[in-house]
Amino acid sequence: MAARMKVVFAGTPEFAAVALRSLIDAGFAVPLVLTQPDRPAGRGMQLQASSVKQVALAHGIEVLQPLSLRMDARDPQRAEEAKAAHERLLATDYDVMVVAAYGLILPRSTLDIKPCINIHGSLLPRWRGAAPIHRAIESGDQETGVTIMEMEEGLDTGPMLLMERLPILDTDTTGSLHDKLAAMGGRMIVEALQRMADGGLTAEPQPEEGVTYAAKISKEEAKLDLRRPALELARKVRAFNPFPGAHAQAGGIVVKFWNAQAVTGAGQPGQVLSADAQGVVVACGEGALRLTELQKPGGKRLAAGEFLKGFPLDGLSFE
Repeated sequence: MAARMKVVFAGTPEFAAVALRSLIDAGFAVPLVLTQPDRPAGRGMQLQASSVKQVALAHGIEVLQPLSLRMDARDPQRAEEAKAAHERLLATDYDVMVVAAYGLILPRSTLDIKPCINIHGSLLPRWRGAAPIHRAIESGDQETGVTIMEMEEGLDTGPMLLMERLPILDTDTTGSLHDKLAAMGGRMIVEALQRMADGGLTAEPQPEEGVTYAAKISKEEAKLDLRRPALELARKVRAFNPFPGAHAQAGGIVVKFWNAQAVTGAGQPGQVLSADAQGVVVACGEGALRLTELQKPGGKRLAAGEFLKGFPLDGLSFE
């Protein structure tokens, strides 16, 4: 049954690419992929294809990269690209569109062509929106998961088809949790489509209680306010790894923190209480933060002991 189902796929980053690979490996026909336009990336700021585009091209799948899917967009170029994409979708023989971290809003005109199914990295209705993995860690959630849902015009408001839960470990970063949830989402979308094809999947409305929104992460959030409790700051360090990287200044230099734990300790917020191979312990508004992986501008991520060889922190404070 899977081999006879045709799937248009819309997604952009690695989270989505994992799902696309899973669908291809499971035997689903993918006649068309939609993804974001190539973006400048890396030190040379060269245009780089999205992870999804790279997978699609490697499998000989046609790729569309419209700036928008809204045919009523004010910008003429966006409106023209949206119209062309709409016509291409209408001309494509497919049964369902699978969407994962695409980055563009699907208008009613797209949703009405064929059923649209979304892979979302949270336990809906908690953490609807752009950054569910970051926000779950930052908020101290004990668990997260993946929800497979039918799409509608609201932001992640559609009926749920499948849900699986996953504990959030004290050592999880957004990077490590992303990889677990991406693998889970890839497995679950295969199961969901197979069950849909057999007529054995029922959608359930999302609960009205417990709705939260995961706002997009901004770089400004990454500056740590060391007057806050250490437990809260340790979660931020993990939530902002690998992007945008939590940081503070010491000696006029911005230092990024990639790994940290809350420990006992007292002093003026930002005061370096100790600095050795075990970590850099910094006083916070409540407790202290042990920083075990740090990075200065232009340098590499280093374990505390190696970092201190090139940047001793004796007598300094973070601010």
